[in-house]
Amino acid sequence: MNSVFNFIVKPFDERNNNKIKIDESELILNTEMQNHQYVSRHGVVVATPLATCSQVRPGDEVIVHHNVFRRFYDVRGKEKNSKSYFKEDLFFVQQDQVYAYKRDGKWKATSGFSFIKPLQDDDMFKLNNEITGKGVVKHSDGYINKGTLVSFKPGAEYEFFIENERLYRVPNRLITIKYEYQGNEKEYNPSWSQSS
Repeated sequence: MNSVFNFIVKPFDERNNNKIKIDESELILNTEMQNHQYVSRHGVVVATPLATCSQVRPGDEVIVHHNVFRRFYDVRGKEKNSKSYFKEDLFFVQQDQVYAYKRDGKWKATSGFSFIKPLQDDDMFKLNNEITGKGVVKHSDGYINKGTLVSFKPGAEYEFFIENERLYRVPNRLITIKYEYQGNEKEYNPSWSQSS
């Protein structure tokens, strides 16, 4: 079973990502389905498109757009699946909705994207503990080397959690500066985290 233009993907675990485990108990963080932050973005590729070539293969874990596995209420208050829904636990995913894939235990960004880890701001008088628009490339499509210190255009970032690490997905064309390390940069790891 293949689609002509779309990937067929199933959720990696569940469609929602609104639970955390504390000791032996499970805590539900959010019960409202409208909030995109609690929709899983982690899936597994079942089939690839017939009409196009892609570096992503069946069996690869993927990070996808938040609307793929989403459920919502329509204007009449009826619960519905996203337009990506195919059947049972399978979803059609367009190529531009797949941002990263994992093969042989390593994550790689799809063409045109990089995933960047923000840096910690040591200025004790600032309210934000994160340096805006600057970070270290963690997953790349090969355009920029992993581990490179970069700046990106403000507003270009979109937050993802990959293996409990908070990263920003940034289009490569919006990465503006490549820096040399000064030696005092610290990756920003907030005290809370969630999986993708």
